[in-house]
Amino acid sequence: MECTMKVISVNIGERRTIHYKNKLVETGIYKLPVDTPIFLDFEDVQKDAVVDRKHHGGIEQAVYAYSKEHYEYWKQLYPEIDWHYGIFGENLTIENFDEKNIHVGAIYQLGEAKIEVTKPRQPCYKLGIRFNDPKIIKQFWNSTMSGVYFKILKSGNVCAGDELILIQEAKKTPTIAKVYERKRTEKGV
Repeated sequence: MECTMKVISVNIGERRTIHYKNKLVETGIYKLPVDTPIFLDFEDVQKDAVVDRKHHGGIEQAVYAYSKEHYEYWKQLYPEIDWHYGIFGENLTIENFDEKNIHVGAIYQLGEAKIEVTKPRQPCYKLGIRFNDPKIIKQFWNSTMSGVYFKILKSGNVCAGDELILIQEAKKTPTIAKVYERKRTEKGV
């Protein structure tokens, strides 16, 4: 019996300028939970800052989701962090969400939106900035807790409490965890 995957937090962020290695860097990774629905549009989440369009946003990475269950692992490694959902830069924090069970190409109904699994997140230096520790990047790579990017097939509002309902399986494609492990090997991390 599979557990219900349910959104427990919707998160958006504003453009923020930070100091990093003696220069100013703009980022949208500082996301916070909001009490209102968020609108999943075809290339991003409305009202959410997407600064680096080369690596974030766009059709294949319109929305990023991360598992609530992964938080416990990271809290043990980083107890000094002021923890809240959205800290990994995710727009959706989802319970019972496991990259080992989510296949590329699977299609889900989520609130008013219809979304398709595309790829895992590849961590960049801004995750290190967010956690005030660059070693999290390698730790992130050396796990299968990448989170998942989705393509938006039908735009619409999503709010906390909405369930991720599988409407089209893709069992013949690799799981997000397998794709992530392959990318890690290619990068030699």
